[in-house]
Amino acid sequence: MTTLVYDGDCGFCTSAVRWVARLRLDPGTVTPWQTADLPSLGLTRQQCEEKLQWVADGGRVSSGHEAVARLLLHSPGLWRLPGALLLTPPLSWLAARVYTAVAAHRGKLPGGTPACALPPAQRPGAA
Repeated sequence: MTTLVYDGDCGFCTSAVRWVARLRLDPGTVTPWQTADLPSLGLTRQQCEEKLQWVADGGRVSSGHEAVARLLLHSPGLWRLPGALLLTPPLSWLAARVYTAVAAHRGKLPGGTPACALPPAQRPGAA
């Protein structure tokens, strides 16, 4: 079973996951990294704090824009085309930059919260 691992403390990320559900894309299991069994998925906390993670059936991990692309490739119908394009240079290079920019400013985007802009250790409820 594929697994999509996102930042459950981020309002923007949580809104994006709800958008995936509304579009009836097929991400398999969707879980916030804060409650996931990261070692069994082959992930670290640092990886999950930095980027969205996609773990394929065989355990292959894709991060950031590649995770978005894998989600689309795994989805039905026409969603596969943009997924393939996001993995193809030179569009993949642009997608990586856009993902990095969005991740860096997610607290200022629609659905974002001030907690999104804080380092994970400073977010409400952090241990």
